[in-house]
Amino acid sequence: MSDQPKLRLGVNIDHVATVRNARGGAYPDPLRAAKLAEEAGADGITAHLREDRRHISDADIEALAEALSVPLNFEMAATDEMQAIALRHKPHAVCIVPEKREERTTEGGLEVARDENRLAHFIAPLREAGCRVSIFIAADRAQIEAAHRIGAEVIELHTGAYCDAHAEGHFDARDAELERLREMATFGHSLGLEVHAGHGLTYDTVQPVAAFPELRELNIGHFLIGEAIFRGLTPAIAEMRRLMDAART
Repeated sequence: MSDQPKLRLGVNIDHVATVRNARGGAYPDPLRAAKLAEEAGADGITAHLREDRRHISDADIEALAEALSVPLNFEMAATDEMQAIALRHKPHAVCIVPEKREERTTEGGLEVARDENRLAHFIAPLREAGCRVSIFIAADRAQIEAAHRIGAEVIELHTGAYCDAHAEGHFDARDAELERLREMATFGHSLGLEVHAGHGLTYDTVQPVAAFPELRELNIGHFLIGEAIFRGLTPAIAEMRRLMDAART
């Protein structure tokens, strides 16, 4: 497996903004975290501008778009407001995610199959502007097929159920979910989609997913920001990078 392409690591810096916003000040600065992540081996930076602006702000997106030397992956809901912001900044990638105001974090994947026509029209201007469009979905064949039909170039498989089952000690469920992820990564790749994965990944759960040969990128955030409290952001990212690389060799 050593001849596989390097698995990219996208570091999500949303929760640096969560800590900043708890006091309403300017620190810690998500852009500073993003620059540190670059230096530590991140291949891209992910930021989710939520409709309620609970963590990342419009000013953060502007600063990231201007200052990053690695690609920006702009996570957003499929709304007119977010489409306009994406078209203004033209980030390298746009990841369409489901969003409910009452949720603590993104719950489940986007329902593409039941909203195919609207989403196809929604992503068309983003593709025309040069953004790579990714759809954040569950490891489900119907959703992957729908993402392919609407013209998405990338799918990001939701790893949350796998990670939750591991954390709760439900190892049979964990292994079943891991196998589902593996099968759907293979299926998505067979359709010509670039396959990414993310949500809830930790040092304990990353390697079985990172080993999927079809995967090209993992997006990891909350765990790394939490781990940075104890070991620093650069060492926290470096350890994740080491585990990912080891899983591919």
